[in-house]
Amino acid sequence: MSHHLDSPAARADARLNISDVYVFPSEIGTVFVMNVSSDAAGPDAPKGFHPEARYEFKIDGSGDAVEDLVFRITFATPDKYGAQPMELSQIVGDQGSDDDASGTGLLNGATGQALTTSNGLRLWAGQASDPFWMNPAVVEAVGQAFLHGTDVAVPEQDLSKAKSLFSGLKVYSIVLEVPDSELLALTGAQHMNVWAVTALATDAGGWRRINRCGLPMVSPIFAQFDDDLAERLNQTPPADDVRAFSKEITDLVTAVVAARGTAADAHAYGHDIAERVLPNVLPYTIGTPGVFGFARFNGRTLTDNAGEVMFSLVTDSALSIGLTKEAVDAPPTRSFPYVPAAV
Repeated sequence: MSHHLDSPAARADARLNISDVYVFPSEIGTVFVMNVSSDAAGPDAPKGFHPEARYEFKIDGSGDAVEDLVFRITFATPDKYGAQPMELSQIVGDQGSDDDASGTGLLNGATGQALTTSNGLRLWAGQASDPFWMNPAVVEAVGQAFLHGTDVAVPEQDLSKAKSLFSGLKVYSIVLEVPDSELLALTGAQHMNVWAVTALATDAGGWRRINRCGLPMVSPIFAQFDDDLAERLNQTPPADDVRAFSKEITDLVTAVVAARGTAADAHAYGHDIAERVLPNVLPYTIGTPGVFGFARFNGRTLTDNAGEVMFSLVTDSALSIGLTKEAVDAPPTRSFPYVPAAV
């Protein structure tokens, strides 16, 4: 449950819910993955990608948490075989934060196809197995602790029989691979901050942001049972995160860490965590190995145990989820499009 169905707007249409975002290196460049929930919402939820929505990878190269580069993917209604026409466009500079900017078209094709530009950029979108894994008892306990300001009370369980909450489930995945030379030219910097956004066309002609995802597990930890906070986390632009959420997250972490008795100065620790997770963007240095760990965040690979890392950080303790990557049914592939095959 990195961000699966994390707010009322996301639960209303799973096609618009970003469950996870990954950024990691490939042989030629940098891979961006956005997974959209479907199976987690139940068998009656609409499938595929919303034909009236935008799916965007937003990239900040200047360190101000304002997008300098946007890759926008849009989809049309499925054909009789279930494939959806799709288009990739690119928006550079100050227009990145302008919803009215149309950008420059890069690719046209359909889901299930591997699309490539002349300079080596590649795009694929379609159904995949969910690579994320999580122990439901642990995520529930963490959510309750942050709701009530108490210690994390993980129930006794036989870990040999524990099963991932997302075992066997499918997501719809967008995979974008950009040559590093192109990224460096577009961003003007080797270090970047990344987040993903879904937005839905409104009847008035504008766009309503539905979901936003940068770091994993932010909503399940702080807002699993607080729909108001979940909506605010999704609607607030990253550049406003510190102003909007620093005190709130500091106080939430302070209460849990104080109850857990793991820090000499719980408030100072809470402030440190707020500084680390805000703004809520996924940092990555182009051309370096991806790793989402305790010591540092540098992108996120499909095999990083993001849940355990985040739980341990926010509670100032070694909080295990009792599962490893081996608990996932379908291991990730190592070639484009990199996501686990849907089986």
